[in-house]
This record gives sequence, structure tokens and C-alpha cells, in this order.
Amino acid sequence: MSFLTGPNRAHLNGHKEETSYNDIVRVKPQKEVYIPLDNGTNYVFEAVVKEGDLVKVGTLLGRRTGNMIVPYYSPVAGKVGSTKTMMHAVLKPVPHMVIEDDGTYEKVQSFKPLDYTLASREELVEFMMNSGLVGCGGAGFPSYMKYRNPQGLETLMINAVECEPYITSDYRFTETHLDDLKVGVLALLKMSTAKKAVVAIKKTKKTLIAQLKESFSDHPEVEIFLTPDAYPMGWERTLVYQHGKKRYNRLPSEVGYVINNVTTTISFAQALKNGEGLTEKLVTFSGDGLISPCNVLVPYGTKIGEIVQQIGGYACDDVLLIAGGPMMGKTITNDDFVITNYANAITVLKNEVIDALPCMRCGRCNDTCPAGLLPVRINNAEKMKDLDLMVKLNADQCIECGLCSYVCPSKIDVTEGVRKAKRVLALRKK
Repeated sequence: MSFLTGPNRAHLNGHKEETSYNDIVRVKPQKEVYIPLDNGTNYVFEAVVKEGDLVKVGTLLGRRTGNMIVPYYSPVAGKVGSTKTMMHAVLKPVPHMVIEDDGTYEKVQSFKPLDYTLASREELVEFMMNSGLVGCGGAGFPSYMKYRNPQGLETLMINAVECEPYITSDYRFTETHLDDLKVGVLALLKMSTAKKAVVAIKKTKKTLIAQLKESFSDHPEVEIFLTPDAYPMGWERTLVYQHGKKRYNRLPSEVGYVINNVTTTISFAQALKNGEGLTEKLVTFSGDGLISPCNVLVPYGTKIGEIVQQIGGYACDDVLLIAGGPMMGKTITNDDFVITNYANAITVLKNEVIDALPCMRCGRCNDTCPAGLLPVRINNAEKMKDLDLMVKLNADQCIECGLCSYVCPSKIDVTEGVRKAKRVLALRKK
């Protein structure tokens, strides 16, 4: 892999202004919520409630078992219904637990709160596991897994860069929960055993930067690190190199870093303080396919179609519905899927047909690839079904950031070809 081919990043038109300053809209499900019992990885979910049981907001519904334990807590009060197979944001049909919302939103404490200043590192890790916290930046990886064996960690990095176009949910969540962010950072720092913490944020967020510096003014071990306004600056590899000029093969822990999304950090603090599992999400709904883009606070498990209807509807009949941002998100054919407990954005764009031209061999995709790959060559190898060449070109290391398609003057969907090659190699390993 080469990192010397070009800038490995690009400044994009962020369209952030559509949702950066307007009101956050609270949305409730119309009748039911649907709790995904799988995320496409075929883990085993063991329910502790059954059909007909009454639950409250925060009631334990069950746990994902195996090597990565994740409890799930009810986002509404009501009655447990039957299990229904529905489309998931990972583009696979998976079973969902149905809960009939009674509209009361009566709460129950999910677990006992914990004072991080008095708790041991091991107690904090166990607490995080039992809280059900997963990566809120869109990945959904169980957060406690990063802290089980913190050997050689020197730097805790909190990722508040939010580099994808349109998405502002991290930014809005941070500006309204600065006190919780401080608690979350200090608790994670204790868990990590690292010497210092770094809150990484774009240098253009001047008001929030000033607030962060003031918030951590009495904690010299916490650095506010300003990054360029570029994409994909929020990718862990890019961020670690920007801060520490270090490269790694698989995990940032190889070079002494552990990284959490800023919303994950805040959510951890709220769990510690309130004893509440994650039951609702702040999600950006944006794009020119919506009449009124905004950030939505909504119980997870709520259908996308219901949310869009409540915030004003679609701007036209033919739209692209993307789970996530426009660069790395997945396009889904209808709005009959739900907000997950790790969702951060739904992007809705007008569906415009783009006619691609033949490749000009300009090399822009190669120069811009943050992983240092040769996207157009991988794309061609996939078309020729040349498996050996796909392996040689490291197609499996693509992060599907979408930059190669974005910068292509011929408007070739290079990313899709590389994504196909990546899937071919993944199937080969199986």
C-alpha cells in the first residue's frame, strides 16, 4: 500500500448549513417500533421478554451473545408483539422484535448509575458492556471491546470531525451536551490507561472549539486538536496520521491509540450518570430530496418513512434513500426500514441519471484514495474477474469512502467496482 501517491483527501461541499442551525425535531413512532435482532452478521440474540409482556422505556429486551455481548433496552413503553422479518440498513432482511408503543414513554432505570471517579477501570469496562453502548458514528461495534486489554495505549482520541457531507448529528449533539462530553472523556481516559486524551474537530467549528477549550481548561491532559476541513479526515487511519504521523496495519492500538466517536463518548457519560440504556438517537435527515432537512431525536426502531412524513415529506417522487452519508452510506430501495441504535444519518437525494464517459486515465482516483490504492485498476480487474490481480491490488483494504467516484471527471462509479472486488475477496476467504 502506498501513501505517497497524492493528497489522499479532498475538500467537499459539505451542505452542512441545511441542518447546522435549525431546531432539533423530536419524532415519535406512529404505532410500533421494530428492534433489529441481527445486523447481518448472524449473531445470536437471546430475548428475556416474550410476546405479550409489558415493557417500559429502558426495560432489558435481551442480549446479543457470543464474543461481543450487547444488551438491548426498549425505546418505548408498551407491549411486546411478534417477531417480524424486515429489511435492515445493511441491505439484508433480518428478524425484528415488534413493540406496540402505548404513547406513555414511562421509564424504568436500566441499571445502577456509576461514579467513574470512584470506579475501577475493570468496573467501568463491565459497566460499558452492560449498558449496551455501541459505536454511534455508524459502525455499531461494541464499545467495551476496545478497552478490555489496554496494553501500550498512549492516546485516547475522541473523533468529533464528522467529515461526511450533510451529516451534523455529532456536532449538534456535542454542542448541547458539553458537560456530558467532559465526563465521558475523563471516564474513557481512565478506562484506556492512556496518558492523554485528544478531542479532534474541524478547525472551521470555531464557536464549538472555544467552548471545548473552556470546558477542558482545567485538564491539561486533554488536547483539542484542530484538523483540516477535508474528507475523509474522520477516518481513523487519516486522523491518527494527521495527529501523530503514525501508520498501522489493522487497529490504531498498534501505534498506541484508541478512538471513540464523540456521540459514543457523550452517550457513555449519560449512561454513567442516569443508569439508562441507549433508547433514542439524534439522526441527521438531510439532502435535496427532503422538503425540510433537520436533525431528528427519535426512539431507535422507528421506521424511516414515518419520520420523513412527520418532518415534511419528500421534495419529489424519485429519490435516493441512503442509510448514512452520501459518500459511505448504503442506498436502500424503500423507506420501510428503521433507525438502528447506532444510526447517525439518513440522506435523501433527488435521483438524477448520470451518463458516464470512458476513463480518461487521469489518475485522480489514485491520487485521492486515502488508503493509497489504485481504484480504477481494481475496478477493471473486477470487470475482468481477475481474482489474482484484485488480491495484488489490495482491493480488500478499500474503505468504500466514495472519493474515487466523486473526483472522477468521467463520472464513472469506480467505488462500486472496487466494492464488488472487495466482496469477491471476502467470499474467497470464507
